[in-house]
Amino acid sequence: MNEIVLHGKKNGMAVLIADIALYIIGFILLFICISRGPGIMIIVPMLIFAFGWIPLMGLKVLKPQEALVLTLFGKYIGTLKGEGFYAVNPFCASVNPAAATKLSQSGDVRSVLTRTAAGADSVQEQPQGKKISLKVMTLNNSRQKINDVLGNPVEIGIAVTWRVVDTAKAVFNVDNYKEYLSLMCDTALRDIVRIYPYDVAPNIDTTGDGAADDGSLRGSSTVVAERIREEIQKHVDDAGIEVIAARITYLAYAPEIAAVMLQRQQASAIIDARKMIVDGAVGMVEMALDRLQEKGTVELDDERKAAMVSNLLVVLCGNHDAQPVVNSGSLY
Repeated sequence: MNEIVLHGKKNGMAVLIADIALYIIGFILLFICISRGPGIMIIVPMLIFAFGWIPLMGLKVLKPQEALVLTLFGKYIGTLKGEGFYAVNPFCASVNPAAATKLSQSGDVRSVLTRTAAGADSVQEQPQGKKISLKVMTLNNSRQKINDVLGNPVEIGIAVTWRVVDTAKAVFNVDNYKEYLSLMCDTALRDIVRIYPYDVAPNIDTTGDGAADDGSLRGSSTVVAERIREEIQKHVDDAGIEVIAARITYLAYAPEIAAVMLQRQQASAIIDARKMIVDGAVGMVEMALDRLQEKGTVELDDERKAAMVSNLLVVLCGNHDAQPVVNSGSLY
C-alpha cells in the first residue's frame, strides 16, 4: 500500500467560523420563533442544534513534522501531512496502532510533572494520540548477549536513528511499526555480530571474500555499525521506515569470561613488551661489542664475549635493577 497525501484540506478555520455562524443563526431563529409563538419554523433551529456539531468532528490540528492517517468506514483515504488546521470528512477515523507503544526511544510518551497531595512530585505519561511523528527519533535497544565468531559471549548495545517516511506502509503493512523496528534491530544485531571476533584474530574472514582480514567489533566499530544499519534497513523497507544511522553504544565481554579475557589481554601485552625489550637489548649488545672492537679498548675472546653478552642481557632484560660486582683483580 502506497501513501496518499491529502491536499487542499487546510480550511479548518473557515469551517469553524461557518459552524459558529450557523449556531448564531440558530439562536436568532429560535428567539424569533419563541417571540412570535410556536410554529413550524422552530424545526430549523432545532435541526441546527441537533446536527450543527457534526462538522466540528472533522477538524484536525497538526504540528510540524506530524501526520494523520485517515480511514473512512475501514478504507484508507489518505494522509494529512504538515502543520495546519484541517477540515476533513467528520466520519473519518485516524489510525495509529503504535500510539500506545512505549519503547526505550524518544517521542513515545510525553511526561507531565504533577504534585501529589503529600507534596511529592510524580510523572504521569500521556499518550500522543493517533498522530504519527515524522521527526527523527532514536531507539536505544537493551543490551544483548551474543556469541562472536569465536564463540566468546559479548554484550553489545546499539542506538538506531530512524524516521517514518511512508505512513501508509507503517500503519497497514505491519501490526506495530515500533515493535517491528525493535525486533528487526535485535535480529540484525545478532546476525552481524556473530560474523566478527571481539578483537583481531588470525584466519577470520569478516567480509565474505574468502580472505582473512583484521576486522573486529572493537577495532572496526564504524564498519560494523554501517553493516548493522544496512541489515536493519533491508527488513524495515516494507514498514515505511528509513534507518538513518546505527551506532554501537556499549561493547564488552560478558561478565562470566571478562576476567579471563582480561588476563589474556594482559599476558599478550606482557609478551609484546618483552619482545620489544629483547630486540632493544640485542641491538645494544651488538653496538657495544662493535664499538669495543673498533676502538680496540679491550681484546675479548669468544668465551669472554659470551660472558659479556650474557651479563648485558641480564642487566637490560631484567625486571629489577642489577647489583654490580666489582672485580678488583685482573681481567682473567
